[in-house]
Amino acid sequence: MALRSFFYLHILFIFALSTSAFSSTLNAYYYDKVCPKALPTIKRVIQDAVQKERRMGASLLRLHFHDCFVNGCDASILLDSTSNIDTEKDAPANLNSTRGFDVVDYIKAEVDKVCGGPVVSCADILAIAARDSVVALGGPTWKVKLGRRDSTTASKTRAEDDLPTPFMDLPALIKTFKKQGLNVKDLVALSGGHTVGLAQCRLFRDRIYNETNIDPAFARQRQSTCPRSGGDSKLAPLDPTPAHFDTKYFTKLVNKRGLLHSDQALFNGGETDGLVKGYSTNAAAFSKDFANSMIKMGNIKPLTGKNGQIRLNCRKVN
Repeated sequence: MALRSFFYLHILFIFALSTSAFSSTLNAYYYDKVCPKALPTIKRVIQDAVQKERRMGASLLRLHFHDCFVNGCDASILLDSTSNIDTEKDAPANLNSTRGFDVVDYIKAEVDKVCGGPVVSCADILAIAARDSVVALGGPTWKVKLGRRDSTTASKTRAEDDLPTPFMDLPALIKTFKKQGLNVKDLVALSGGHTVGLAQCRLFRDRIYNETNIDPAFARQRQSTCPRSGGDSKLAPLDPTPAHFDTKYFTKLVNKRGLLHSDQALFNGGETDGLVKGYSTNAAAFSKDFANSMIKMGNIKPLTGKNGQIRLNCRKVN
């Protein structure tokens, strides 16, 4: 009986830690004392998931991006629809395209197990999973600042308004990123995340059939798998090595082989041409700037201290 009482007191203590205010600012060592096994556990799950399906790394990176651009990095994108939640998963930029939710669920279960309770927020899981996914795909690493808490709301409307679309031109992209406190260098560096992953035919059909700033041979290649009508969900790689984090995305833009309109907009006679060309020949510069911009993006309006909660289930409010 005494042992059981000690166990429950331990769980309550851990839970109290998870719901109290450690700090109002994010820091890379947030879980070092309260749950030192948290980050190694997330890394293990990510490595296994990416080994099983390389595309999953790109999907988890995208989840963090799409989370942070809507009301900040608060795991609102993970919330399912309820009578009180207008899920962001149904916004056009997310519907039938965002994925990896099951991997996040598994990470949450494994982390709660090793931590003895709900210590790590779903928002922090997304941030760590994005970094570990990039590393698993051969990209750079960085110190993820931690201590985010989870939102109790979501907004499909904000997702519709704030997420960049594949059809935006450069001024619209710059405006969308500036709204989040991100500058032109952040825009180009973070767009480099398209060095991994795939896109659906419906998102690039107009570009390969109607646009002129595209290499004709590349357009024909993509038309062979993306017909003028139908086949909306057929996939094509965002760059020639979609399972490896490298600079080929930028090389492709310089050669007018950007898959999405918004990709090629970064190298089309505008102010971002120099950055694109520079990254295409300097992998170290790209890796450094990408890591710095990911840290900056991860700091968009986080919930900290007593704000928000640590969700027991990433898909629903406690």
